[in-house]
Amino acid sequence: MTERRICTMDRCELANNYHNRGCNCCQAVLAAFSDVTGLSEAESLAIGGGFGSGAGTGELCGAITGAVMTLSQIFPATIEDPVSGKKRAVGLSKEFQKRFSERFGCLRCAELLPKKYQPDDATPAAKRMQLSNHCAIMIVTAVEIVEEMLGERTA
Repeated sequence: MTERRICTMDRCELANNYHNRGCNCCQAVLAAFSDVTGLSEAESLAIGGGFGSGAGTGELCGAITGAVMTLSQIFPATIEDPVSGKKRAVGLSKEFQKRFSERFGCLRCAELLPKKYQPDDATPAAKRMQLSNHCAIMIVTAVEIVEEMLGERTA
């Protein structure tokens, strides 16, 4: 397994703070990256608003959705080259989901919630932050994975 790049505590703490203020997992992840997505905080919160609790169905975890939205915004498909852009976005999405699934074993909110992960199950920032809230662990881990992937693309 490759060494994980640890996200800046500021971004992880920012995402956790959004969640503590009542934002859902998707909103918390997406808004934490507003400085690089070009979306305002308000736009991030509005876009992610319907994606908590697996978009209300228990399906794809909102932290994953927020991460995929973040990656897609940073590496967007364009009208000039929509096919390559879509391929890139799907590739990034698959890679993110693979890494998240390696950590937690599944992607569905309804499957993740009953497992009640603890900091020892999560990534370094969740441990350092001593997070005990299940969703906070998912959020901070998603932020770390996105940071790792961004670091790999600029290295």
